[in-house]
Amino acid sequence: MTVNGKEKESLMNNTVFTLSMLFAFLGLVLSVLFYNYTEIKSLERNVESAIVKGIDPLAVRCSYSKQHDNICIAYAVSNSRNTSISMPDASKKTK
Repeated sequence: MTVNGKEKESLMNNTVFTLSMLFAFLGLVLSVLFYNYTEIKSLERNVESAIVKGIDPLAVRCSYSKQHDNICIAYAVSNSRNTSISMPDASKKTK
């Protein structure tokens, strides 16, 4: 069985296309992995810096949170401050 020129060219094109898609996919996977690695390292450095400066490391962790994180929600509720402004009573006028 011999392979003529058109079949050989088609086989070569399919191989090149398959290898191109494989390299593109591997490049995408590696770039996502590198992005996540650098983000984790950045968070780690900022938490260490916060500990040295006396800042709560959980606050730093929550500042990097991208989703609804139950730990950060509980942290925010437990550290919430009363931000309402009290207005002086209008019935008690000073002279």
